[in-house]
Amino acid sequence: MKSGKTIDIKAFIDERPISAYQWLLVALCFLIVMADGMDVAIMGFVAPSIIADWHISRPAFGLVMSAAPIGLVIGALAAGPASDRIGRKWVLITSVFLFGVFTIATAFTNSPASMAALRLLTGIGLGAAMPNTTTLLSEYAPQRKRALLITVMFTGFNLGSALIGFVAGWLIPAHGWRSVLIFGGALPLVLIPLQIWLLPESARLLAVRGATPARIGKVLGRVCGARFDGTHTFVSNEPPLPTKKPIGVLFSQGYGLMTAALWVTYFMGLLVIYLLTGWLPTLMKDAGLTVTAAANVTAMFQIGGTIGAIIVGWVMDKQRPAPVISAAYLGGAVCVLGLAWIGALSSSLAVLVFAAGFCMSGAQTGLNAFAPGRYPTVARATGVSWMLGMGRFGSIFGSAFGGALLGLGWEFGAILAMLAVPATLAAVAILVAQRKQGDDEAQARARIAG
Repeated sequence: MKSGKTIDIKAFIDERPISAYQWLLVALCFLIVMADGMDVAIMGFVAPSIIADWHISRPAFGLVMSAAPIGLVIGALAAGPASDRIGRKWVLITSVFLFGVFTIATAFTNSPASMAALRLLTGIGLGAAMPNTTTLLSEYAPQRKRALLITVMFTGFNLGSALIGFVAGWLIPAHGWRSVLIFGGALPLVLIPLQIWLLPESARLLAVRGATPARIGKVLGRVCGARFDGTHTFVSNEPPLPTKKPIGVLFSQGYGLMTAALWVTYFMGLLVIYLLTGWLPTLMKDAGLTVTAAANVTAMFQIGGTIGAIIVGWVMDKQRPAPVISAAYLGGAVCVLGLAWIGALSSSLAVLVFAAGFCMSGAQTGLNAFAPGRYPTVARATGVSWMLGMGRFGSIFGSAFGGALLGLGWEFGAILAMLAVPATLAAVAILVAQRKQGDDEAQARARIAG
């Protein structure tokens, strides 16, 4: 390359074809997310065996089941600021190490209290991994394919959640529930050497942190398949910020309303998804379906969500992303209203459950691809991780709210119809985030022109 040139890292990545190394990064992040999905879902598959083995009640085991979601919130809130200060690579490696080690340690516990403590620590690692894979991949994916690549990465979560179910069905009869936890913890630890060897640090973060051109050029050249002669200057053009503290940026002028809008969107989306996936089998069984039929119909939600994520990501790269996500949330609202209308015994039930998963999970995964671009590099991981952390409260609330409504005597149609409200609120909130971002970009261009 011509010497003495100033290179805008984002523009450089956007202008070049996707390199083999960038595809390798997508694959590695996919594997990390898959391991994350396995360890998030693992307790649901081993819980019946543990309850039987320890001769404890389901309510007594509830402490264990609720520990990891709390850890997920803590991990997400802590990981973003750490990543923006320390770097994406080592925070991500540490998070994978934590949830791998603590999942294996959980296999050797003998009481609900000790298992709950270890699941809390596991959740911290799990909560830290997801936002960092999202942020790192977003900073190396070209704009024209960014949403698609991130949503494809997120399909690894569904694959991991399903895979550990098959593994549990194979291992538990032969080796007991502890073997499933050992397997679930070993896989992420196997990935650690690959991460150390292959994961790059964010070149954009290095630039804004004042790293030497030689270091930036080495990292960027390795990922993009380019050669630099040592005389280049690397920059990451960023808007002027009132503060360099990552958390401060989230609530500063120009970002505060957008941050709140993203939180509301993610919270409402997870509320709907977790209430549906957590309680839909029970609602259908209460309405008269067999346990097998209820499980098979609920599985259609996950299948629809996986396909929806890829298609929503593909469309986001070709159209304005916020309206695409909003339309998907609205589609989810229409689907749950349709489910409430037709009832649990309709022949169209599986089709509408598939469509609800397509829309709701597609929109939710698309939001993960949308959020990184809303924040500057110095606060990007914090913005993404805090959105995920606050959204986790939606998953916790959704699971608890579903149980409360059932306790009050609400039936299939009433609960499903109610879910149209948070789905619609998510659709509105994401448009607020897009509008705010557009206003800020227009003001920034006006300042530059002036």
